Amino acid sequence: MKRWTFKAVATEAKLLLIGIPVLLWTLIPVYHMVLFAISSKDSATSGHLWPKNPTLDNFRIVFQQKHFYLDHFWLQLWNSLVIALSVGALTLLVATTAAFAISRLRVRGGRTVMNLALFTYFIPAAFLAVPMYKTMGNYGLLNSQWALILAMVTIASPYCIWVLKQASDKLPYELDEAARMDGASPLQLFRLVYLPLMVPSLVAVGTYSLLLAWNEYLYAFLLLSNDKSVTLAVALGNFLSADDSPWELLMATGLIYALPPAAIYYAFKRYMVGGLTAGAVKS
Repeated sequence: MKRWTFKAVATEAKLLLIGIPVLLWTLIPVYHMVLFAISSKDSATSGHLWPKNPTLDNFRIVFQQKHFYLDHFWLQLWNSLVIALSVGALTLLVATTAAFAISRLRVRGGRTVMNLALFTYFIPAAFLAVPMYKTMGNYGLLNSQWALILAMVTIASPYCIWVLKQASDKLPYELDEAARMDGASPLQLFRLVYLPLMVPSLVAVGTYSLLLAWNEYLYAFLLLSNDKSVTLAVALGNFLSADDSPWELLMATGLIYALPPAAIYYAFKRYMVGGLTAGAVKS
């Protein structure tokens, strides 16, 4: 039987004093979302801790697009999914090949390019929104989903390259030498040696970039203006344009929109933790 010492009890108490407020801080907004989502319009702001007559009518209205703010709900949800998956796939392609070239092929100037790319994070992404808008306008990509996809790939890639490069540096270089002695080309080395060993980190950065694009609002609002091309994150902002906003529908839609990234995160959370920290400490 484990004996509790004063030091152990004090440590547990400190963890609880920190953990409980953090847990409440995290769960209270979710609780309010659920509360509004299952309340009728009249009782949503009544101040009760739980509605007297919970209802799922708000979800039915959202799914059936019965409100003018929800005319394109399914299309906008599809736009969010397509853009997020595209960003995740393209970021993986760019980051994986760049990290392979820098870490395993050791191309000249690769580390300098990576450090310069990371230097862009010293500039807040919001400050780059107007230059990005101007650039996409010059290339005729405004109001095209490709504008948002390329913008998010640009934002996500430097960090993903750095994570994959650090993880790649921990792989034994003797594997590459053995593959070359067997006659493997750089492409075969990449496909048969590098990719299988990097799966946890690849899943981690792919999930990171996907969730980054899924939750993006500023660039989506700036680069897309057509109701049929915007993401659902931008469409949710339309609910706040009226004096008497349908908060119950907003929260129901927001709850639905929050479920896919939550499911993705919990499905790959062990890869997220292991992959993103794979290169944190070099041995």
